[in-house]
Amino acid sequence: MNCCRLIIRSFPRTLVGKTSSAIVVAMFQAGAASAETPTVTNIFKPFSTPAESIHQASMLVVLICAAIFLVVGGLLAYTVVRFRHRPEDQGREPPQIYGSNQIELAWTVIPVLIVFVLLLVTARTIYDVQGAAKPPDAIDITVVGHQWWWEIRYPQLGIVTANELHVPVSDSSKRRPTFLNLQSADVAHSFWVPQLAGKTDLIPNRVNQMWIEPKQVGTYVGNCAEYCGLQHARMLLRVIVHPPEDFDRWAAAQKESAVNDPQAQAGRNLFFSTSCINCHTIEGTAANGKFGPDLTHLMARETLGSGVIANNRDNLRAWMRDPQVIKPGVLMPNMQLADGELEQMVAYLMTLK
Repeated sequence: MNCCRLIIRSFPRTLVGKTSSAIVVAMFQAGAASAETPTVTNIFKPFSTPAESIHQASMLVVLICAAIFLVVGGLLAYTVVRFRHRPEDQGREPPQIYGSNQIELAWTVIPVLIVFVLLLVTARTIYDVQGAAKPPDAIDITVVGHQWWWEIRYPQLGIVTANELHVPVSDSSKRRPTFLNLQSADVAHSFWVPQLAGKTDLIPNRVNQMWIEPKQVGTYVGNCAEYCGLQHARMLLRVIVHPPEDFDRWAAAQKESAVNDPQAQAGRNLFFSTSCINCHTIEGTAANGKFGPDLTHLMARETLGSGVIANNRDNLRAWMRDPQVIKPGVLMPNMQLADGELEQMVAYLMTLK
């Protein structure tokens, strides 16, 4: 219950004043979603070529700093013990030492050499990461940061999705890195998946670039690393790494138009009679909005709200009832749907797989 109190305190007063069972349910749903996400990412276990280069350089810095700490700390401890005050020293002035040329030379030359080594290592790491050549089989992806979600475009494949970056695994026999063009639609954001690469900012009216080369299949979690507004901390990101054949199947499925299920016709009609189509795109339909995430294959994603809650029927219903309860400040409005309309809309969205 303490966790719930902390979460509720983080909401604006206007929402807290309307606390209801729906809010409490949403809080527990958010907690359940958190439990389903992968474990906290470990920056000391890189699984991508750029991350490995950064990790090696950082570990060298850590080792050098640890060695300096041990030497300085050891000398300090020795000095405190060896030259501590003794009873027989009372009233006697200690020996006056005016320096040693050898010692002064040592503590000048050694730091200069250390800085020079670190400079060379850093320059080499930056060159290896930023100057890497793009192989022929590399995948180009455009990532656009929005408040507060990620738009993912695959220009070569004609795919648009959101909040989940799907890429193939790369191995020594067939390298297949992913090169990212990073853009922002509004304010400054920062793309960071610690186990795959370092941080790179997304700046309005500018295109920044980075690349990843995951070497192990799995899901890697990341987030926006640049404060971008109220929901910055919940602008989460997942990179899902597939075996090559699984990635090809995923891409083929994403290219297909949305399913038109006759049993969900009432919800479909409702969707196209509201302002939803002004913000969202559903391929193969008249919906071509660009302000919100592409919903063509909504239910193929693992989460809703950019990683805030798990993507299932109950959470989708709670999100459609009032997104502000789950993610205060989100630009999606409360559509004020009646209970029957809400069920029809959810039934239609559940067919978008």
